[in-house]
Amino acid sequence: MGVFLQDDDFQTLLNGLLDDLLGFGPIQALVESKDCSEIMVNGPDVIFAEFKGKLIETDVVFDDEDHIRWTAQRIVRPLMRTLDRKNPMVDARLPDGSRVHLVTEPSALLGTTITIRKFPEKRLTVEDLIGYGSITKDVAEFLRACVVSRLNIVVAGGTGSGKTTLLNVLSSYIPEDERIVTVEDSAELQLAQRHVVRLETSPALPGTEDEGKLEIRDLVKGTLRMRPDRIVVGEVRSGEALDMLQAMNTGHDGSLTTVHANSPRDAIARLETLTLMAGVDLPVMVVRSQIAAAIDLFVQQARLKDGSRKVVQVTELLGMEGDQITLMDLFLYQTPDQTSTGYSHEGGGELLPTGFPPGFLSRLEQYGFRLPKSIFGAGRNKFNR
Repeated sequence: MGVFLQDDDFQTLLNGLLDDLLGFGPIQALVESKDCSEIMVNGPDVIFAEFKGKLIETDVVFDDEDHIRWTAQRIVRPLMRTLDRKNPMVDARLPDGSRVHLVTEPSALLGTTITIRKFPEKRLTVEDLIGYGSITKDVAEFLRACVVSRLNIVVAGGTGSGKTTLLNVLSSYIPEDERIVTVEDSAELQLAQRHVVRLETSPALPGTEDEGKLEIRDLVKGTLRMRPDRIVVGEVRSGEALDMLQAMNTGHDGSLTTVHANSPRDAIARLETLTLMAGVDLPVMVVRSQIAAAIDLFVQQARLKDGSRKVVQVTELLGMEGDQITLMDLFLYQTPDQTSTGYSHEGGGELLPTGFPPGFLSRLEQYGFRLPKSIFGAGRNKFNR
C-alpha cells in the first residue's frame, strides 16, 4: 500500500532531499539566512548559530552522526579535500567566500563537527562601522590618516571580534595608485582598489606529503619579490611574523596585519612567541627590538559582553625603554561606572581620547593631514595606563 502525502509534507520532504543532495542538509536554511553569521554543528541535535552578535541554540537537527558525516563530505568534495581518519581536519574556503572548519574522528571525540563562518554579502564600509557604533567618526578619520601616511598597523583581537572586518576597512584607505599584495589563509578581504594581488595558502595535493602546499610564510616571502607598495597579511599565526616584521623594517612601511591577542601588550608577547617559531635562533631582546622598530600602532578590537564588536583601544608603540617596549593609549573604550584600568568589556560605553596626542603627528602632516588636537582630547588626562 502506498503512502499519500499532503502537498506541504511532500514539499518539505522534497526540500530536505534536495538540501541533502545539493546543499548543506538540515543547516541549509541557516546558510541562506542573511541574519545568521556563524553556524556550529556539535552533534545531531546540538546546533548553534549566531544572529546579530547573539549565539543561540537552534531547533535544527540531523538524523544521526552518519547524516552529519554525509553533509561534511558533501561540503568538502567540491573543494577537492578529504575528511577521514587519515585527514580528520579540514579548514577551507567555500565558493561564496565563507570559511568552513570540519573535524571528524578520531580527533572529534563526540562526533563530526562543522563550523561555518559566513562571508558577508556586502562589504562593510567605515560608514557602516560608525553607524553600528563600532568606531567613532574621529577615530576613523585618525586611522585613515595613519594608513595613508604609511604607518605600520597591527589589529589585535580575539576570535570573532571583527579583526578582519576592521582590516578590510583600513585597507580600503590605501590610495588607488599603490600596489597592494594581500596574503591570507582563507581569502576574506574585499579590497576595491584595482592594483591588488590576492594570495591564498593551499594545502598539499591529496595523497602527497607536501606537494603543492603553500603556507602563509611562503607567500609572505614571495610578496617581497612582487614590488609591493603595501603588504596586507590577514593574520600572523606562526613564523611568518618574523618575515612580516623584517618587511616592515626594510622599506615596506604602511603594512597591515592582525594578530590574535586580547590587548596591545598581549599582542607584543604574542608576536615575540610567533617570531621565535620561525626557527631562527634570535635572542628575545633582538625580537623585541624588531617589534619596537617595525610597528607604529595597535588597534584593539573586541567582542563585548552584549555581543557587539567594537574598537576598544588605539595604542601607539613609542619604542624601547630599557628592555621593555613602551606603549601609550590614544583612545580607550570606557563605561561611565568603570573603576578598572584598560578597556571595558561592557556595552554602553564610549571610545574616548586619553588626552595624549600621538608622537607621529608631524608625519601625518607631511601627508596632508592636520588633525585638530580636540580629536585626542587635548588637555585631558583622564586615564591611567
